[in-house]
Amino acid sequence: MNTQEAFKGCLEICHTHAERLRWAMQTLTPLYPFTTEKLGSLSAVDLAVMDQFIVRFSKLQDAMGAKLLPGILELTKEQGALNTFIDKLNRLEKIGAIESAQGWLALREMRNQFAHDYPQDSEIQANLLTKAFDMAKQLLSILESAEKFAEGYL
Repeated sequence: MNTQEAFKGCLEICHTHAERLRWAMQTLTPLYPFTTEKLGSLSAVDLAVMDQFIVRFSKLQDAMGAKLLPGILELTKEQGALNTFIDKLNRLEKIGAIESAQGWLALREMRNQFAHDYPQDSEIQANLLTKAFDMAKQLLSILESAEKFAEGYL
C-alpha cells in the first residue's frame, strides 16, 4: 500500500469517527452546557450517547494523532529529523497543515482526561464534558483543515 492509499484509508476511519461524533454532539446539544443537575437526570439513552461522544472524541483524536497527521508529513515528504511527536506537530504547524501545535496538545490532554473517571464528583464531570464539547468542535475543524491541506498532495 502506498502513502496516498494509506492516508486515504486513515481519512476514511477519521470520517467515520467524525460522523458519529457529530451525531452525538447534535443529540447532546439540548443538554449543553452540562451541569451536575443535568448529568444526574440523564436517561439510559442519554448516557449511551454521552459514552458515544467520549469514545468518538477519543478515537478521532487518537487516529488523527497516530496516523493522519504523520501521514501528512509523509505526503509532503518533509525533510529533517522529526524524532518526537512535538517535532512533528511543530513541523505540521510550520507548513500550515495545523493551526497550532499547542492546540493539538490540548486536545490530546482532553482525550487523556477521559481515561480518568470521576464518578463521585459530578461537578468535575460536568465541567470536563462541557470543555470537551467545545474542544470537539476544534477537533472536527482540524480534521477538515488537515484534509484540505493534504488534497494538494493526493
